Amino acid sequence: MKRLALMAMTLMLLGTPAFAISEFSKQWKAHYLGDDVSDEFKRAGRRAGCYVCHVKGKKKEEARNEYGMAMSEFLDHEDFPKERIKAEPEKVKAEILEAFKKTAEKKSKDGKKFGEKIKEGELPATDAGL
Repeated sequence: MKRLALMAMTLMLLGTPAFAISEFSKQWKAHYLGDDVSDEFKRAGRRAGCYVCHVKGKKKEEARNEYGMAMSEFLDHEDFPKERIKAEPEKVKAEILEAFKKTAEKKSKDGKKFGEKIKEGELPATDAGL
């Protein structure tokens, strides 16, 4: 019984950051993959999934691509526990969208701003490993 309780507690603690990351992804898709973008970009964005910000083939918590690193300057998953996301959904959304806006102004390794790349129908990171 103690082992089961310990396992459940471990899963709860590990599950919270995943929920936050899921919320970032959900908001990114809603914000950038709307009706005003090409079907090709929508497919690329959906196909990339977590790898819009992370490097494919590496543990997500260890390997952010350049876009993920830029985004992490403005978003910290610890500020978005599951309970807060449920209690303050509009405030959380506004904070995430503000981080997207700030990140869009930062430059990629190729010299373009992340926001420019997205507007041109490109995924933002040059090192996504897709």
